[in-house]
Amino acid sequence: MSWFSHYNYWIVIFLMMIGLYIVICRDNLARKVIGLNVFQTSVFVLFISIGAVRGATAPILAEGFTEYANPLPHVLILTAIVVGVATTSLALALIVRINEAYGTIDENQIQAKDGDG
Repeated sequence: MSWFSHYNYWIVIFLMMIGLYIVICRDNLARKVIGLNVFQTSVFVLFISIGAVRGATAPILAEGFTEYANPLPHVLILTAIVVGVATTSLALALIVRINEAYGTIDENQIQAKDGDG
């Protein structure tokens, strides 16, 4: 088995590490939301890769087909995309509100203004 035989899993690892790096190392709240979205996309790719079956067809009974793909991972990812869009919009709305209250979206400046940092 070659290192690149499952290239989609390498893409998942790469996206996951990029997203985690952005969330941990950036102080800008909008960039943190972008990092979370990159991380979330890597999880979507992972679940779709796990759910894919080579040579299988949709689970509709018909003559000539013996292997069927399980639609559950794809349905779960569709639901997760909808939840992700809602969560991202809420996070961006909160960032706009934080910017109105503090005049910045930099985490260190917010903590300094709030007296906790």
